[in-house]
Amino acid sequence: MYPFERFTERAKKVLALAQEEAEAAHHGYIGTEHLLIALVREANGLAALALTNLGVHLDPVREGVQVVLTGEAPTQPSRTVAPTVRVKRVVEIAFEEARGMGNNYVGTEHLLLGLLIEGEGVAARVLGDLGVSLDTARAEIGRLRRAGSRAGTQREPRQPRGPAPSRKVIEVVERARALAAEAGAPEIGMEHLEQALAEWRAERQ
Repeated sequence: MYPFERFTERAKKVLALAQEEAEAAHHGYIGTEHLLIALVREANGLAALALTNLGVHLDPVREGVQVVLTGEAPTQPSRTVAPTVRVKRVVEIAFEEARGMGNNYVGTEHLLLGLLIEGEGVAARVLGDLGVSLDTARAEIGRLRRAGSRAGTQREPRQPRGPAPSRKVIEVVERARALAAEAGAPEIGMEHLEQALAEWRAERQ
């Protein structure tokens, strides 16, 4: 079991939307296609921002999924909708990507990279048909993260001498930075810090 408390609120919402998509389609599973649609639906997430900049929008994604699924045997409806092995692997890769990027959280951008790195699911096929590769997605995510980081640091005053921030404070600020980047905000606002602090406290209750 993965520590899902490390997911950002938007990433958690994406997982809930993926289940909603699977149930609406009367599928007995949560597949990569449902996860992709959910990532695009969560329009303020960094993944959706990157995909929009790469020319990917919700309707073409839905159409692409339908094309890929056409001709496949229908699944039997199930009271319990569970993620496929492939989706579990995507989540595992997302954690690995987060660690590799130096993040102590998993955001929508990590899930998107997980879909593309796994590479065998319906989502990866649809993204490929829409012209999105791992390299282009990684580059656009990096560009958005750098833009958010620069905007957040351009107005920072010189650091006064005195006690350094604790590791806990740094964790909250990094989470706030991620929330601001996902929202496409030009800087880290008080609302991002407040949400990050609330999430941090909730994880430790």
